[in-house]
Amino acid sequence: MERIGIIGGGHLGTMMAEAAHRMGMQIIVLDPQPNCPCSQYADEQIVAEFTNQSKMEELCIKSDLVTYAFENVPYHIIKELGIQYNIPQGEMPLFLSQHRLREKISATRAGAICGEYIPVNNTYELIEGIRLIDYPCVLKTCDTFEKKESVILKGGTQFPEASRVVENHHSILEKWINFDYEVSIVVVRSIFGDISTFPVTLNINKGSNLLMSIAPAPIPEEIIHKVESTAKTMMRNFGFVGTLTIEMFVVGNEVIFNEMIPHPHNSGNYTIEACEVDQFEQHIRALSGLPLKETTLLHPAITVSFYGQDVEGVRIIEQRQLPRTYVHDYLKNEIRDNIKVGHVTFIDYSKEEVEKLMDQYWKSHLEESQ
Repeated sequence: MERIGIIGGGHLGTMMAEAAHRMGMQIIVLDPQPNCPCSQYADEQIVAEFTNQSKMEELCIKSDLVTYAFENVPYHIIKELGIQYNIPQGEMPLFLSQHRLREKISATRAGAICGEYIPVNNTYELIEGIRLIDYPCVLKTCDTFEKKESVILKGGTQFPEASRVVENHHSILEKWINFDYEVSIVVVRSIFGDISTFPVTLNINKGSNLLMSIAPAPIPEEIIHKVESTAKTMMRNFGFVGTLTIEMFVVGNEVIFNEMIPHPHNSGNYTIEACEVDQFEQHIRALSGLPLKETTLLHPAITVSFYGQDVEGVRIIEQRQLPRTYVHDYLKNEIRDNIKVGHVTFIDYSKEEVEKLMDQYWKSHLEESQ
């Protein structure tokens, strides 16, 4: 029986463990939170910080292969342990995705189209960057592992805050993109080089957080083809193993790279009920050398995140037993307002039907609408 080591015991690690468990595999999870959500499906939990290299090595020793379920894993630890132990994803997806400038440069080299950007490391370079890019633009810290900060500059009013950020962090200045909509795609590559993609989703965000994913994305076939082609080209050129989720902006007929996430992602959670295989099982299959399955969409699906203030309403949805409605509780120990605690997938519902239910049961949706 194969033993899968999972770094990260949050909800994505939990759903990954569920998939591996269904496949008859044993699971060992490493997470600093005792009795983390993933531990309910694991045969063993190692309680340790993700920076604890000796405990990370213990996970590797006890596992046949190791994977990570979130991006803030120290890439240098994965690099060192990967020399001796089986970590098929390797450190490179983390190395690139944890630094916005490396991410943009590598995405361009791998075949994606990126918006205009300039690296800026001090106030003088910020002034020059704004002169070249012009307002509106957005300043972001490069190192997302260390600290994520961003400032939207619509004019000179926001300059002092941007200057403070750039004097303390290596940053990147990006031209503001007035996109028509955002899409994402989950692409998986096996250890043998086989590549599969899941259906493209249309994403609707609440602030910086994903609120709703719609599959199939109700967008032109031409755009879907561009997104799929870009994702496959990037994955092939990167040579990554496992799962890469790519978010893109669509402006007219142009598809512009936004960011990549080196693991299964919330935008792919609809696959659990809606596809022939879900993103978590496909990920495990890719890493362990099992054949990849077809990713055909069996039913149209809409997945909606819910937050602490929505729990009561979602419980009512569960009690009503609405048809083709699937509630996923992330089993978090602490439930607080504005903290994501689960998602609901609606099969064969229209966007209007789902929004009507959200108006009725989601407090956070009402707050956003006011």
